Amino acid sequence: MRIFDPHIHMSSRTTDDYEAMYAAGVRALVEPAFWLGQPRTSVGSYTDYFDALIGWERFRAAQFGIRHHCTIALNPKEANDPRCREVLDVLPRYLAKDGVVAVGEVGYDSMTKEEDEVFSQQLAMALEHDLPVMVHTPHRDKLEGTKRTLDVVREAGIAPELVIVDHLNEVTVKLVKDSGAWMGFSIYPDTKMDEHRMVEILRQYGLDQMIVNSAADWGRSDPLKTAKTGQAMLDGGFTDADVDKVLWQNPVAFYDQSGRLTLDPLPGFTGEAVTFEGNSVLRGARK
Repeated sequence: MRIFDPHIHMSSRTTDDYEAMYAAGVRALVEPAFWLGQPRTSVGSYTDYFDALIGWERFRAAQFGIRHHCTIALNPKEANDPRCREVLDVLPRYLAKDGVVAVGEVGYDSMTKEEDEVFSQQLAMALEHDLPVMVHTPHRDKLEGTKRTLDVVREAGIAPELVIVDHLNEVTVKLVKDSGAWMGFSIYPDTKMDEHRMVEILRQYGLDQMIVNSAADWGRSDPLKTAKTGQAMLDGGFTDADVDKVLWQNPVAFYDQSGRLTLDPLPGFTGEAVTFEGNSVLRGARK
């Protein structure tokens, strides 16, 4: 099983997580810019964070055989804080960097006027830089938030195939599928979506443009939920090829639209996939 985790916040994870992810088959990932859990108070805190995403975290992942990419944006939760708005002026500098494969996470948290403005500005940046977009749907009033998200994307003139709408569930998946955008699902221990519900969604809606991620961060989450979803797919009658499409081919196809993916094996590591069995992992070999 080879895995590309297309949404995981590794800055908040440990090196043990990197080791376990590599052993489970993760060979590449995307880390979206997100909030710290408490308010940022200056633009400098953003630039330090963005510098870490394109530098230190990429280096740290490489020590464990994993190719690290990121997305850059002012996230929806902080779009309402006037102290954060100035970061929009520095985003273009980061959107031109190697390893930045999309604008994101953008979208909605509380569906405010300020979020509307910041969302639209960053969609315009994506068009200017010819980058895909990762969109965060709100945790509250998700159906209306998803409808508004798709309206704003259409108004911006971005091709739907350049957009992934994330944190979907059974209520919102058809809306996004009908729009032509990519469908993202965050697999969590307690909230959002679990691997067994995900299998049923795949059974109902098919595998095309389906993206599964762990979205693991500093809260209760699991960086191996992608592998566990793959195992649940196999247990549910899907084939190895089906799992490879969902966990590798689909996220590669989406982010490759940036022209900035690097997927060759890192020096000192084999490129071979490994087998994930329930909660036990058969470790891949290092050269």
